[in-house]
Amino acid sequence: MSERASEKDARGLAQEARSRVRFEEEALEHADQVYQVARHIAGSREDAEELMQETYVRAFRSWRSYEPGTNIRAWLMRILTNLNIDRGRRKQRRPTEQPLEEGAYSLYDRLEQAAGQSGEDEEKLIERLSQSTIVEALADLPHDFRDVLVLVDLGDFSYQETAQILAIPVGTVMSRLHRARRLLRQSLAASVSERKA
Repeated sequence: MSERASEKDARGLAQEARSRVRFEEEALEHADQVYQVARHIAGSREDAEELMQETYVRAFRSWRSYEPGTNIRAWLMRILTNLNIDRGRRKQRRPTEQPLEEGAYSLYDRLEQAAGQSGEDEEKLIERLSQSTIVEALADLPHDFRDVLVLVDLGDFSYQETAQILAIPVGTVMSRLHRARRLLRQSLAASVSERKA
């Protein structure tokens, strides 16, 4: 191998290393947003942290498939939602590992306690729900609806960006979002109404 060829190879490797460092720096700038979305679609903080780590592991492994200059945030969110969908499918395939214990912190239990403590109307009661309660309610939504709701309402993605991330048409994003909001609202309102009755 000539000296000129080895010099060219060395420059190519140096350029690739610089590109990878730039990619990693740019990807890590979105870590807070990735975690925030992961927290809303995962059932617990631990699951969200695991999902975020898996997202970055996959992103760093596949960094060459990212086109510089495109929306890296959307690219990361697509990885995140795909991992979450895979995780949901794995959970559906295996039987429940532990039965729910009586008195577990379910959305209904928390609403029941809150409604028993004061005679506030439904809207005020729902406003008082903790973030973890809302996360639990979101976790009860079917994956397809939850992913759209989290990306649009919590992740502040446009319909178009959400459609790209989930690889579905914009019309599907809009209909799923409408249905997800309605299901969430009905679930919260029904729980409060049952307690008041």
